[in-house]
Amino acid sequence: MTLIDETTPKTSAAWTREQVLALLDLPFMDLVRRAAEVHARHWPQGDIELASLLSIKTGGCPEDCGYCPQSSRHDTGVAAAKMLDVDEVLAKARAAKAAGATRFCMGAAWRSPKDRDVEKVAALVREVHALGLETCATLGMLEPQQARTLREAGLDYYNHNLDTAPEFYGEVIGTRVYEDRLQTLRHVREAGLKVCCGGIVGMGETRAHRAGLIAELAALDPAPDSVPINSLVRVPGTPLADAPPVDPFELVRVVAAARIVMPRSRVRLSAGRRELGDGIQALCFLAGANSIFYCDQLLVTGNADAEDDRKLLSRLNLSPTKKEVSA
Repeated sequence: MTLIDETTPKTSAAWTREQVLALLDLPFMDLVRRAAEVHARHWPQGDIELASLLSIKTGGCPEDCGYCPQSSRHDTGVAAAKMLDVDEVLAKARAAKAAGATRFCMGAAWRSPKDRDVEKVAALVREVHALGLETCATLGMLEPQQARTLREAGLDYYNHNLDTAPEFYGEVIGTRVYEDRLQTLRHVREAGLKVCCGGIVGMGETRAHRAGLIAELAALDPAPDSVPINSLVRVPGTPLADAPPVDPFELVRVVAAARIVMPRSRVRLSAGRRELGDGIQALCFLAGANSIFYCDQLLVTGNADAEDDRKLLSRLNLSPTKKEVSA
């Protein structure tokens, strides 16, 4: 299988899953070397974006996502809670900014928010945006007007992951279909929001499924601005609690392939990062990851301590992104 030269102008849909699979099947060092070259060419500053993620409304979600501890269908000990008030969210946002984060992401456990919920989130977005932070939200499926409301409030990014390849999706989620996710992404783009969209490694999928996910992401027009790569956190009480662990080098392969296929996207190490260890994280950065979730909690799973993260970046001679949006 001929591999596409990523330096050649092409549409975002030019990468087929067969070509992505050919990338993933390359000898490990060859793949990482190629990804590092692409990364150095498109991201010469080599900075690492620090993004903080806060659960503003935890638990009680009616979806049956097999990986999610916030589903009301799974007995995980996560109780449904009301949305945090403005003061609580602002305190977290200020702390994240003080620790060096430049993007603040707000997540809520909804299948699809009601209009009144979106208005409440919009109020939070305005306040966080006024702090000079980039804003991101993940609230479930959105209608066109809801996406516009969030954009008008100052939201920069909307996160809505594809999770996996289309043909494997039904093995993980039964309460919505793949097209539902693609439709929300269309609404988000049409509203003028930037897209944050990625997937999860370790749910029982094959390497071919991972290739299918990356090809689907690249086929979005344009490709996502941010691509979170999650390593499954096996939470007791979820259907995937006993999923077999994936070789961590496989995650590095996914990061490398994502970097080559989507050279201008931020590739983010997301859930499960703290279990990877410093060495694997270093390989992921070499392979093109240039964003991490940082500080506090990653929704309802733990995240690495901020000081440990700063020490790791310092040891690797990597610098955090320095940017601030206008209030």
